[in-house]
Amino acid sequence: MMLKEVAGMTVLVLLPVLAWGQQKGGIEVVTTSEVEVRQQNTKGETAVKRIEAAKAKVAPGDIVIFSTRYVNRGKQAATNVSVTNPVPEHMQYVDMSAEGKGTRIEYSIDGGKTYAPSEKLKVTDKQGRVRPALPGDYTHIRWTVTAPLAPGSAGNVSFRARVQ
Repeated sequence: MMLKEVAGMTVLVLLPVLAWGQQKGGIEVVTTSEVEVRQQNTKGETAVKRIEAAKAKVAPGDIVIFSTRYVNRGKQAATNVSVTNPVPEHMQYVDMSAEGKGTRIEYSIDGGKTYAPSEKLKVTDKQGRVRPALPGDYTHIRWTVTAPLAPGSAGNVSFRARVQ
C-alpha cells in the first residue's frame, strides 16, 4: 500500500500483501484484500458485498479485510506451517479481528523479528514506561497451523485493518 498524489489529492493505493508460508511439503499461499460495500437491492434491502480493495475507493477510516488461503500441494503432510502477514503501512490492525481455525495466532511489534500472543506483548514509551501493546503497535501477524497439514488440505486465515 502506498500514498500517491493524483490530480492534487492524496490517494491510498492498496498493493497485495505478501504472505509467507514455510515450504514444508509444497504449501501454496494466496492473499486477497477486500472491502465490504453496502448496497441496496430493488426491494430497498441493504446487502453487504465484498469487492477487491484495489478496485474500491478506500478512504481513511475504511476497513480492509486481508484473507490468506493456504493449500498443501505436496505429497506428504506438512508440519510447522506458518503464514505471516504484515499490517500494511498507513493501516492499523483492528483489535480481535485475526481469525484462523486450527492455528495459533501471534503478533509482532518489532517489524516481524519476534512474535508472541497479544497479552504478552509490552511496549516501552519514550519516557521508559512499559505498557501493554495496543493493536496500533502491531506490525505483523503470524498464524501457525497446530496440526500436520495433510496433502490436499487447505485453510484460511484473515484479519482486518483500518486505513489511517
